[in-house]
Amino acid sequence: MTVTEKLDKLRKLMKEKNIQAYIVCTDDFHGSEYVGEYFKVREYLSGFTGSAGTLVVLEDEAALWTDGRYFIQAEEQLKGSTIELMKEKEEGVPSLSQYLSEKLKDNSTVGFDGRTISSAFVYNLNELLKNKNISYEFKFDLVEDIWTDRPAMSKKAVWELGIEYAGIGREEKLLRVKRKMQELKADIMIITALDEIAWLLNLRGDDVKCNPVFLSYMIIEKEKASLYTYEKKLGEEITDRLKNIGIEILPYNKFYEDIKGIDINKCVLADSSVANYMVMKCIPTNTRVIDMKSPIALMKSVKTKSECENMKKAHIKDGVAMTKFMYWLKNNVGSLEMTELSIVEKIRELRSEQTGYLSESFEPIVAYGQHGAIVHYAATDESNISVKNKGMLLVDTGGHYINGTTDITRTYVLGDISEEEKRLFTLVLMGHLNLSDAKFLYGARGMNLDYIAREPLWRNGLDYNHGTGHGVGYLLNVHEGPNSFTWQSVDGTIKNAVFEEGMITSNEPGVYVEGKYGIRHENMLMCIKAEKTEYGQFMKFENLTKVPFDLDGIDVSYMTDRQIELLNDYHKEVFEAVSPYLDDNEREWLRYATREI
Repeated sequence: MTVTEKLDKLRKLMKEKNIQAYIVCTDDFHGSEYVGEYFKVREYLSGFTGSAGTLVVLEDEAALWTDGRYFIQAEEQLKGSTIELMKEKEEGVPSLSQYLSEKLKDNSTVGFDGRTISSAFVYNLNELLKNKNISYEFKFDLVEDIWTDRPAMSKKAVWELGIEYAGIGREEKLLRVKRKMQELKADIMIITALDEIAWLLNLRGDDVKCNPVFLSYMIIEKEKASLYTYEKKLGEEITDRLKNIGIEILPYNKFYEDIKGIDINKCVLADSSVANYMVMKCIPTNTRVIDMKSPIALMKSVKTKSECENMKKAHIKDGVAMTKFMYWLKNNVGSLEMTELSIVEKIRELRSEQTGYLSESFEPIVAYGQHGAIVHYAATDESNISVKNKGMLLVDTGGHYINGTTDITRTYVLGDISEEEKRLFTLVLMGHLNLSDAKFLYGARGMNLDYIAREPLWRNGLDYNHGTGHGVGYLLNVHEGPNSFTWQSVDGTIKNAVFEEGMITSNEPGVYVEGKYGIRHENMLMCIKAEKTEYGQFMKFENLTKVPFDLDGIDVSYMTDRQIELLNDYHKEVFEAVSPYLDDNEREWLRYATREI
């Protein structure tokens, strides 16, 4: 079926249910950023494959909202679909709620699958539409009747993450959560985020591509805890270990029924920004609810000593693989036939040679020439192009190792480039180096530090339409909160957390020239303590990533002496960390690639 045929079928069902607007988000039942094949409803209906976007279908029109990472991709994929692209936060573009307020008549009904939309989303929508007396129908997954060959929900096996990697056992983590519940005077805690459950139980799974999590829910009480999943996924050994510390295993689909049975005299802790609307609606009326960010999010973001040490090992392995890739690329481009997809396979091959490598940590971005301007471009059989010995290649990839998770971007110069391209390459690198060198008093957030990376670009009237950095999980989601670098607040509030020792955050400024090229430089930064003075505890960052930057793209005339020193010092670290794992030819090449400038 074409997109228009699917929309016609959906509108017929909407009419039968007396629904005037149907909303389709990108989420699964757990508010995940990336979802399993079963949950890719928005992609199925619209043809847009980006990881962020919300589709609204009305009786005679449709619109899709996405952010700046996907504007170019969405424009291309929505052609001929009759779906209007709404570029979020762009001048003159209405928000989803403004759009519905304008389009819907009073007393209309808005429909959605309440399991796939966060409660916070609906609360905000309702606040802005309250004058129109809108009702909500949230119990229907209308696409179920249209998507006849829909993939089954994943039920892959769960596996254990050893204490030597996690650093803290699940029993101790569970006690920490219960102590926090006691502090907040909560009797029950509802957990729906998959990475939080995986972290808490020191378990990993394969239900979501690139995210080692498993479909599950949890309810924690003072004297017991319940895990809702498909029991066969766990196996006897893991099941016994969980039961031995008081965790009951219950069917995945029993979760909503048990929420409805909560004693109204109990106090419930839940995070409506993650928990779906159905979850919050199932909590009995008049039950006291503490609606706040899950305390597990912060616990998880502050890595243990074992996690920090293992992450360093993972980044050396990744550094070896990506340095070998750079050597291969620079020495073979123009003589070997290369495409974006063949480069994806080459990187996958080199990573798989490293001990402890498990999988990619996200869908690889290998973007040549004008494709580099598409922030989250992913090559397909249709878009795949040859890579030549000219212009620039942007490569943003990552790996999951038993030692941790990596995420790295490098922009490679493959031949002659213009002075303007060198200028922009250097300005982006200057911002990257500035942020890596940041030193700040404890209490600073990403919002305080984001400007350091953007300053060289802003000074020249340039910018990039994405955050400067995101938190990274330990063998979990490559994007995790609450730490991040971003200069913009959301709804007037600061959403990113105070930087704590042990937090790991990406540093990835960029610049994108539509139709021509894109440039991005990304390393992982670990927050560590600096000195403590009478003014307080100072903090700084340690570079985890050990991969050279391409000196062929740099014009040192734009750089300060400090920035040159930082780059030279970083390249010295890269050589010392990676060179012992290379052959003689690779080692000599790396010596030149990391030379002082």
